[in-house]
Amino acid sequence: MTKVALVTGGSGGIGRAVALELAARGNRVAVNYYVGFAEAAAEVLEEIGSAGGEGVTVQADVSDPQDVAQMFATVTEQLGPVDILVNNAGITRDGLLLRMETDDWDAVLSTNLRSVYLCSKAALRPMVRSRWGRIVSISSVAGLSGNVGQANYAASKAGVVGFTKSVAKEVGSRGVTVNAIAPGFIDTDMTRKLPDEVRDAASGSIALGRFGLPREVASAVGYLASEDAAYITGQVLVVDGGMAL
Repeated sequence: MTKVALVTGGSGGIGRAVALELAARGNRVAVNYYVGFAEAAAEVLEEIGSAGGEGVTVQADVSDPQDVAQMFATVTEQLGPVDILVNNAGITRDGLLLRMETDDWDAVLSTNLRSVYLCSKAALRPMVRSRWGRIVSISSVAGLSGNVGQANYAASKAGVVGFTKSVAKEVGSRGVTVNAIAPGFIDTDMTRKLPDEVRDAASGSIALGRFGLPREVASAVGYLASEDAAYITGQVLVVDGGMAL
């Protein structure tokens, strides 16, 4: 049976790859995007349609409760209740803690962690009612091991891990699985902005000797969102090419 998937931050990078992967697996996909990314989201939807898939785009600030409520109402009206939620939206505002502004701390925690709470809560009621659901949240290896200059980002991604394990215990008996993926360095617009020396040093710390591809993260999401992963919940799948070994 066709499922409805919602991917937050689905207009580019990992989110785009996830949206395309879930559509390729036969799901109807809602591509969430933030203000200013409408064109990119439309391109993702066009690619989904060109491959014979079905979906919609939906604008929302996923850290805002009213926006989230409206987003789920729109998706439900146009595609049906959300069966698969991928919490992918995220930002960075890096800086050493002694220099970090409170606004930078709040913005990252709000976008990266509060959004996971808001969207998961909105998705769960119909999932529990139907006794089937998949929630997959994108964490980071930074949330497992920390990273210099990313206390806010690492805290938000560590929070995603704790949230995932707790909610998995709450809803497992209702047929809903809740998992997280912790990517390492992935070749996206965000990492392409890093200085060459930083990229080279990062690659040298990875067992496979290269940055990952968005589709390699998306494949892991696709698996965890499938029937094949029905007995996996509360887990964090690290997709980092062996960086954290």
